[in-house]
Order: sequence, then structure tokens, then C-alpha cells
Amino acid sequence: MERLIREIVCSGQLDTAMAQEAFAKDWIAAYQRYYQKTVSLPAHTLCDSVSHKRWASFRGSGQSLRQPSSIRSQGMIVLDTSVRQSSRPFRVAVPQATIYRILNRVREAQFPDRLDGNDWRYGTDWDYMKALADYWANEYDWRKAETNLNRYPQFVARVNDYDIHFCHVKGRGPKPMPLVLTHGWPGSVFEFLEAIGPLSDPASYGGSPEDAFDVIVPSLAGYGFSSKPKGKPIGPATTAALWDHLMTGVLGYAKYGAQGGDLANAIQVQLGRTHPNSLVGLHFNGIAISAAPLPPEAEQTPEERAYVRALAAYRLTELDYNSEQRNKPQTVALALSDSPIGVAAWIVEKLKAWSDSSSREPAFTKEQVITNVMIYLVTNTIGTAAWFYRGLNEDAGALDGRVTVPTGFASSPREMTLLNPPRSALERNFNLVHYTKMSRGGHFAFWEQPEAMVADVRQFFKKLGT
Repeated sequence: MERLIREIVCSGQLDTAMAQEAFAKDWIAAYQRYYQKTVSLPAHTLCDSVSHKRWASFRGSGQSLRQPSSIRSQGMIVLDTSVRQSSRPFRVAVPQATIYRILNRVREAQFPDRLDGNDWRYGTDWDYMKALADYWANEYDWRKAETNLNRYPQFVARVNDYDIHFCHVKGRGPKPMPLVLTHGWPGSVFEFLEAIGPLSDPASYGGSPEDAFDVIVPSLAGYGFSSKPKGKPIGPATTAALWDHLMTGVLGYAKYGAQGGDLANAIQVQLGRTHPNSLVGLHFNGIAISAAPLPPEAEQTPEERAYVRALAAYRLTELDYNSEQRNKPQTVALALSDSPIGVAAWIVEKLKAWSDSSSREPAFTKEQVITNVMIYLVTNTIGTAAWFYRGLNEDAGALDGRVTVPTGFASSPREMTLLNPPRSALERNFNLVHYTKMSRGGHFAFWEQPEAMVADVRQFFKKLGT
């Protein structure tokens, strides 16, 4: 491990002495925490025993530091280790040239003509996007965001045919339960950052060590820092198999819990139907009505009939994006991949419409919005992320059968109608043992209300005796 850190620091991938020392210190600390092994290596002496001339020659030869090609092409740094050969420590380190290219595109963007009205009735608000672009070009600091993304140990593991990126934070308690948190679209692992600490180390946040979790937060294949599908979309069935192999095969857990909404709801339903023996429980903050079908109209309750009417109205105005990404994902990919402003507008509309926002802006700061957008841009994954919607058709998996795994549901008041069915529908189709009406929040539950979601997840798994 010490040799590998030296190699990265002296390879020229980090362009200042300060960056080299910060990198070394962070990874020595992460390595020691994760593997409970001591590394006695003063950061300021890392390059003393390695010839810069030798490493210049190494770089000129075209060799790599054993990084997966999909990650190497993004300019991310991956460290290999002999301690866990199936997973390699990882750190986000985007080349400056990539950042400059994105910022230049933002600064040179040609805005369309403005429609009157600033209430988002025509889609993404023109005034908000202009203000966001100005902030992005003149004030936003990706390196600050990168530091935030790197605050917890991250890894890349070869899982079946994919290099899966994930955060893995060991719980600090007598018996931490492994918990995998899964993002959806247009989100990322960034959504969960404020919840990782309270979930893994509750005592440091005023809670009990008995409630600690081992927290695993993977990037979906085709999203963020994971590798991409090769020429064919994947969906819930493949991803459920990847997640189960990651948790049981790579990380060695016998059983684990899972939490998610959005696309993750379909993945978790597949886990419940195909890998029930691996699961302690499933916690959702959104479940598609397709996984919780209602009975014939004559047998529906008044609440269920009202839901059917609300869903019909919702489909008319809010699911255009879904149809386009599901039916014509390559068109979306070609339209957006070279347009940072286009990517931001496509995502921002959903951050506003689906969040619990009472103002003209989404429920997130401009810095948060841009960081989430930048994860798609620096990895060139806005196109492959859309592929997953086609995967809902082509790689759906098991579509029928009641989910018998103990299930919890957090119903947020501003969740998408499509993903917030009546409790009665959930009870018919899931082994529902926990249901909470949240007082605040929307689709991005952990991002919007991390404290409330942490509390609800804890409460659910306590009921299961974990």
C-alpha cells in the first residue's frame, strides 16, 4: 500500500505539492480506518525515494497504474491493494483540463429566447438557469466539492462485468448492520453524504452506538464513477444481481438491509423477489405503482380511487421525460452530452418539481445543484444514465409476486404521485411492517431531510431486531 501511494503521488497526476500531501494523508487515514492496518509513512517524504525522472519515463511509456479503463479515461485515481484484491481504494480527482472544458462551455452557452412567466410552467425557469450559469462560471469551486465527495472511504470493485464505485463506511458500534443505499436519476451518491455519518457513527451525533450501520453507497452502472454498460442498457434485474454480489460476494456480508427510492425502488423490488434470503429488510421512500398494483375499480377503497385520479393527472404533465428516456435514450444522450447547460436544465427541472420547495428555486443550494450536475458531466454519464430507463423495459426481471421481505416505507408529502401509492396498496403487495407519513420532504428524501430519514431507517430496522 505504501508503495502504491508513493507511485500515485509521484506520477504527476497531482499537480501541486499541497495536493500530493493532502492526498497521501487522506488515503493513509482511510486505509488505516478501513483495514485496521497501520501505515507509518510521513506524507512529506513520499517522493524522497522515487525518481521523478523515472516516473516521467513511466508516464511517457503509456503504462497505467492498473486502473480500469472506464475509470482511467475519466482521470480518476484508483489505488490497488493486496489486502482486498476484489476492491481498490478510490478517490475523485478530475483533471483540470476537464473542469476548464466544462466551464468554457458554460461561459460560451447561447441561451434561448425567454418565455414570459417565472413559475416553471414552461419547464426549467429561464431566470433561475441564467443565475445558476453565472454562479457556475464565476463562483463555483469544483475542488471544494471534490474534497466533500472524498470525505468518506471510497472503493471500486469488479462485480461481474462492471467496475462498481461505492462508499463504504464501517459502523462504530457493537454490531453494525450492513446497509446499502441506492440513488436514482437524476441523483448520485452525493444525495446521501449528510446521512453517512449519523448512520455509521450515531454516538457522534447524539445517538446510540447500538444503532450503527456499515454504510455502503454504490454508484449505479452507467452513473458517476462506476463503469458503463457496453452498448446495451441494463435495468433492475442486472443491478439487483450486482448489488447482491457486491454485498455478499465482494464485501462478505451474510445478510444486509437496503434503502432507496426512484430507480432504486425497482432494484429493491427485484432484490426482494430474487434474493430474499440475503435481506434483513427493505426500506423505501418511493415505490412505483407497477410494483403495488391496485385491485379492480369496484374493489378499490375511496382513497385508492382518489389516487387513480391523481395519478392520471400526474401522467399527463410530469412523465414526458420518462417516456423520452425510456423510448429514445440515444436521442437524449446526443442532445445533452456536449451541453453542460442542457444537462443542468434537464436535471434542474426535476430537482424543482420533485423537491419540497416553497420558493422559486429547488430545495437545494446552487452549489449542491451544480455538484450533482457536475458528477454527470465529469464522467460523461448523462447518456448512459438515461439508458437505465430503457433497461426498465428490457431488463425488468421478475414482475410478479408479493415481496415477503420485511418492508418499511417513508411517505414524503412532495414525493412523485407515481411513487407514493396508498398504504393499502403496499400492504397487499409487500410484507409492510413499518409505514411513516413524513412531515416534510420530497423525492430526494435523504438529500432534503437527512435527519428525519436517518431516524426512520433506524426505527424500521429496530423493529426487525437488528
